[in-house]
Amino acid sequence: MVLAIGAYTSINPASDAGCITVAANGSAVDSAEYLLVPQSASGTPGTSSPFRLQVVSLRPTAPLAAAATLAASPGQRSTALQFDLFLRHAAASRRYEAPPAAGPRLGRAPALQVSPPTLGDLRTFKVCGNLTCSTSAFKTVGARVQSVGAHIAIYVDTLAPANGLTTTDFDSLRTVFDNRLYPLDTVAFGREPDVDSNGVVIVLMTGVVNQLVTKTQCATSGFVAGFFYSADLDPRVRAQYNDGEVFYSIVADPGATLSCAHSAAQVKSSTPVTFTHEFQHMINYTQHVLVRSGGAEDGWLDEGLSKYAEELAGRSYLPGDSATFSQYAFNEVFDAYKYLTAPGSNPLLIPFDNGTLAEIGASWLFVRYAVDQYGDSLPRKLVQSTLTGAANVAAQMGQPFDAAVTRWALANWVSDLPGFMAPPELTYKSWHFRRTFASLNAQDALDFPRPFPLVPTTSAGSAVNVSGTLQAGSGAYHRAFQGPSDPAFTLSFSRDGSAALPSQIVARLNVMRLR
Repeated sequence: MVLAIGAYTSINPASDAGCITVAANGSAVDSAEYLLVPQSASGTPGTSSPFRLQVVSLRPTAPLAAAATLAASPGQRSTALQFDLFLRHAAASRRYEAPPAAGPRLGRAPALQVSPPTLGDLRTFKVCGNLTCSTSAFKTVGARVQSVGAHIAIYVDTLAPANGLTTTDFDSLRTVFDNRLYPLDTVAFGREPDVDSNGVVIVLMTGVVNQLVTKTQCATSGFVAGFFYSADLDPRVRAQYNDGEVFYSIVADPGATLSCAHSAAQVKSSTPVTFTHEFQHMINYTQHVLVRSGGAEDGWLDEGLSKYAEELAGRSYLPGDSATFSQYAFNEVFDAYKYLTAPGSNPLLIPFDNGTLAEIGASWLFVRYAVDQYGDSLPRKLVQSTLTGAANVAAQMGQPFDAAVTRWALANWVSDLPGFMAPPELTYKSWHFRRTFASLNAQDALDFPRPFPLVPTTSAGSAVNVSGTLQAGSGAYHRAFQGPSDPAFTLSFSRDGSAALPSQIVARLNVMRLR
């Protein structure tokens, strides 16, 4: 194999018995450098396999150095993330535990409400009261309308703690929802269904959401700021739930009477971020399941699109308000940093019952890369489709999934590599991640310990020896060097040094010459 500087290829090991020969360095003066990325390009969540990438010796030599083994990382799981993935699984399976039979209802029944609610209206809601939405945990909540806009109506639990948000705060939230977040999400992804014909999305602020976690859980693994529950829209069961578009949110609780403390300022700043994330999930479910009678989107892609929605909202404040931009986009960058710290240990395609901050970082990075390459219309195409997951990506991007995901893997290293001109198809156009991460490292070396999180292992080309586990969509990174006039070297890419990699892994060895 001969590659010019800047050229790259993705090799299927099944096509050549897993052996690849890299040509001799023809320069007597300059060294050559290759980026090697053994990767699973599988479009099936949960697939994995051990792998080994090593030099094949054609004559007796000194023993190989010990393999650079990529250890699995347990990752950081948050309660909010685990709950979000549970909700995506419920949407995909369309299996829900029924809430208890309704008791007396306050105010108008939602099924009969065919006009927007008015200020002061009172009604009851059934609210999931634990992290598995079990029947016994559903709570009946009485709530009153505190603010109504063109697209949003904010209800607040009548039992909300004292010293919460003011009327001015509610109206301010309504303005953000109505004038910024609702238009952004509906243009980017599509419309919500309005199954209750009231013309608005309901924002229900209730202490039941605060109580999804205890004070101890809140301190150790975080809290749930808000959610969307697909049972409220599923035509097979929605009459048993709230039969309409509802976004559930925490209430302000500065005295920590329900769980950990949440000041009014914190709720006011965090609720819009959570809303735009969950509203994408609502629209995605609507377009896939209700409009097109298909299945719910795969969790990894649905989550990546919701993280993109957060970033999109943040960018609407630029230029001029970098503080608010950071408020919306910081979590995406933090999660991406976690992923790039150990990409070989974290799949892109996450199973429904799993998920770490790093894996969600991978989902956002992939969607961000895809939008940079295929334009702002791509998210809407992905959402307004009967296809899901890898098949959806392939159809909307117009190329096989393995081609898209291998280019993305290369882009993670070469996009803004100093002194290197990456091909346009291997770049992020909206972020200069090395500059961003270096800035964060300078500001907060505890959370961002390296100027750039991705640090490939290195060796001479004649000493490559890397092993680990290939995880669906992700790969490991290794830099191989050839000195001036160094001879060719041959690599074996296999399961364990001899056995072939299983076909379901869709193994690929990505090779790019950097110099």
